[in-house]
Amino acid sequence: MKHFSLKFWLFSAFVCLQFPTAFAQSFELRRAQYIDSALAHPNNHAITIQAYEGETVDQQTLDDIYAEITTRSTIDFAIVQLIRVMMLSNGDFDLEMIPVLNSVPYWINHEDTTRGFWSENHMIMWMSSDWIMHEYTGRPADATLELRLKHYLNLKIDYGFYEYFSSTYAPYCLSGLLNLADFSQNQEIKSLALAASKRLMKDLLMVTNDQGVFYPVAGRNYPGKYLSAHGQNHSSLIWLLTGLGPAPSKASHSGGFLASTSIDFSEVSDSWTSTLDTLYSIGHSLPDGLVINQNMTDLDRTIFQWSSGTYFHPDFVIETVNILNDSAMWNHVDFELINLFAGFPVEQYPMITEGLSGVTKTSNSMADIAIFKNGPVTLCSNENYFKGKVGFQQWPVCANSGTSAVYTASGPVESDWQDRNSNNANYHLPYVDQSHNVALVMYRPEDLPPVVPFANKDVALYWVDSVYDEIVENDMWLIGREDEGYVAVRRHCTDYIDGVRACETNGGQAWVIVVGNENMYGSFSNFQDAVTQSQFTETWSINSNGDSVYYASIEMDSIIIEHYWQPLINTGIDDSVAEESVFSLWPNPATEYVNLGLDSFENEVEISVVNNLGQTVYSNVVTSSQKQFSLPVVSWSTGLYSITISDDEKRHTQRFVKQ
Repeated sequence: MKHFSLKFWLFSAFVCLQFPTAFAQSFELRRAQYIDSALAHPNNHAITIQAYEGETVDQQTLDDIYAEITTRSTIDFAIVQLIRVMMLSNGDFDLEMIPVLNSVPYWINHEDTTRGFWSENHMIMWMSSDWIMHEYTGRPADATLELRLKHYLNLKIDYGFYEYFSSTYAPYCLSGLLNLADFSQNQEIKSLALAASKRLMKDLLMVTNDQGVFYPVAGRNYPGKYLSAHGQNHSSLIWLLTGLGPAPSKASHSGGFLASTSIDFSEVSDSWTSTLDTLYSIGHSLPDGLVINQNMTDLDRTIFQWSSGTYFHPDFVIETVNILNDSAMWNHVDFELINLFAGFPVEQYPMITEGLSGVTKTSNSMADIAIFKNGPVTLCSNENYFKGKVGFQQWPVCANSGTSAVYTASGPVESDWQDRNSNNANYHLPYVDQSHNVALVMYRPEDLPPVVPFANKDVALYWVDSVYDEIVENDMWLIGREDEGYVAVRRHCTDYIDGVRACETNGGQAWVIVVGNENMYGSFSNFQDAVTQSQFTETWSINSNGDSVYYASIEMDSIIIEHYWQPLINTGIDDSVAEESVFSLWPNPATEYVNLGLDSFENEVEISVVNNLGQTVYSNVVTSSQKQFSLPVVSWSTGLYSITISDDEKRHTQRFVKQ
């Protein structure tokens, strides 16, 4: 047994004497404090730390996991803990754990209606556990495991995490990755897992403010992650890496893994910054995914496509139906919503899903994310992300005044935000365009067939009055100050539904969200003046085709954001496609040069390129006389890049792949 407390305080005293500044910043000291608290206040997440410290591992917690091993749908959350305890315990638990761990399948199997192997976090927990068991016990691996695992890790390194910025799921991805990084005997897998885990945690810190609060946009998330600033699973990671926020008083799932790792994550800690203003690209398109996953087996390729959000897209639905038929999984808990479509002839599914395009074409695998952070305040948004279509667990826009989230969401209004549909955080997704600390948020839901249960089109505002030191209402503006952080929302209306600020939708809605702080504006009064003096415009008109056009704009200081929203004729596709063709880009993928066609621009333009880490790699101003511009990319790293062309009126963004 390790006498931890004495060791901790002796070490602390030594560091204080030798390095007084480093003491407050030391990961090792925070790790020691975290471990001390976890052992003093044990819970079911403390078993990994107990094993790491050589303490007695709580047998009741282990027995509870064993009892659920074949029935619990999310048992992989606990299996990764068992794997870690087993690997940290020098064989002490082999006899009781190995038979239990061998009693469940680790990949798709016939008529499994309980376990999910396909979303990103579940994939890595199942695959990493399967791999460690193979290496540690000599159990034969299935024919595709090593290929699947390496492919997954390379995907995360090259394109990022599909469940991006998810405070719900990222901590569970991390647990699978750290088991591989700490315990795999395969050096390639070990190295890839380390790189993927570093990218995951750098993403986490990217949207974390100077108080250790993480309120992001997200590919998948839940309302509960936006209710409490601290004390959550991901909060342990932030505190261990940066020291921001209050020290946790007990272990969390992910904190137990990070506190018991042998990996040096100082590079990740050093990546945190208190200010940021960038466009961060993540993921890839469905066609790109089919190319990326082309060397997989039919089953594995389908599962990887599912993990990117492509389940019932018309271009992929036949592959999905074939897997559901072959594995008899129509009755799986994850597919309850579409069970009514079971039994149709396979060739009919593309037509069915095309008719439901407002639901089936939404995916979380590709996003351009605008991030603004300055001290205590953050504002981030998914730029032009499946607007008008049904959302699932996506979080398209969110602001933070310091310790409180501010966001809008569509669908049935609930007085308790945790009562909202956990699978469909938005019944229709907004168009969002963000420039620095200002975001224009527009709603215009697509019409859906009566069979689709997403008729409610209300939009509600999450805003907690009790958090603010001052609240000012000026016409449609709601403005709050939390200490030195400021936030303002221009509402579509000033109505309430079930005690919540919310507006019924008749056609469309337009909102504006602005953040600021004392450093940016000086006094709260100055911020109020800037907000209330801004110019907002909202109009409806009819174009030459007889289609209704919804327009909104916001002009604040030197920032101008505007958007014309009109559907294309006879399709369920919105005008984002037309907007992307404002400039041409070829070839794509590119190896040496990317050519840009600038015929649509009459004035000089600014060209900027960011990589998939949100770093600006190129910036230049091109005169109006140049109608074609060649951008040399031969020396750039392979991966996904976003290129933005800005003139006096608007920004236009496209993405390309550097091979």
